[in-house]
Amino acid sequence: MWKLFVGFIVFAALALYILTKSGGDIDMGGEKHDVAAPHSEAPASAPVAAAAASEALPAASAAASAASM
Repeated sequence: MWKLFVGFIVFAALALYILTKSGGDIDMGGEKHDVAAPHSEAPASAPVAAAAASEALPAASAAASAASM
């Protein structure tokens, strides 16, 4: 069992060494919540799709009510 633990530690150390030496941008600090980053606006077609869905809902509800009688 101890051999598995030692093997894992060696593998993890080797992986971190290779990743840091490869020149990759590695950040081990966890999640970053950058407030300065601008959020993209929703596409213009989103309100149109929402309006179409809200119009279809009463029609579907009425059809379901009529079918259940």
